[in-house]
Amino acid sequence: MTTPHAAVVLAAGGSTRLGRPKQGLTRGDETLVHRTARLALASGAARVLVIVGARADSVCEAVRDLPVECHHNAAWATGLGSSVRVAAAALATHGGPALLLVCDQPALEDAHLHALLEAARASSSGCAATRLGQRLGTPVVVSPEVLRRAGALHGDRGLRDLLNAEGVDVAACDAPGLVLDIDTPEDLAVAVAKGWLDGQFPAGPRGGHGRAG
Repeated sequence: MTTPHAAVVLAAGGSTRLGRPKQGLTRGDETLVHRTARLALASGAARVLVIVGARADSVCEAVRDLPVECHHNAAWATGLGSSVRVAAAALATHGGPALLLVCDQPALEDAHLHALLEAARASSSGCAATRLGQRLGTPVVVSPEVLRRAGALHGDRGLRDLLNAEGVDVAACDAPGLVLDIDTPEDLAVAVAKGWLDGQFPAGPRGGHGRAG
């Protein structure tokens, strides 16, 4: 990687199964969207994009104190693939790799992001992904070529389909805690029990500078 990487925080979802905005859940009094964007910056990214959709104004407000760019996905209700397309368009002239993250993995730590970036440098494809059970998923580092291919997909298809396609050389990094993403109240309860989320949350996705890590 000779060109610094960019980072993309996919934060446009409506959290319909959870029943409350997951972007505003907190760990150490810091909202998940703020924490994810902060870790993306700490990875050394030249640019950090936050893709917003549902509750766009409040999510942008949550990261207002960070040097990030908010990009609106008007088609957020169609699924994660539409946010990947917004990211691909915004990074069309960026010549380096992209680190893509979601904001509902409360066990995320900066060491894993650095491991992914190092694995991507050593990979012939320039790509590295997180091993989530039997599949590869986010966070993920992709080459400019792979991001462009993902941006051309339709519907809710996106990076996951490309990363798990047969014959694609993607380095895999383990981070067992990231198997838990917050989709349901049951997931939320597990994360609180493990200490990955606070037991009480603010009403909206405010920012904050909670504990590092």
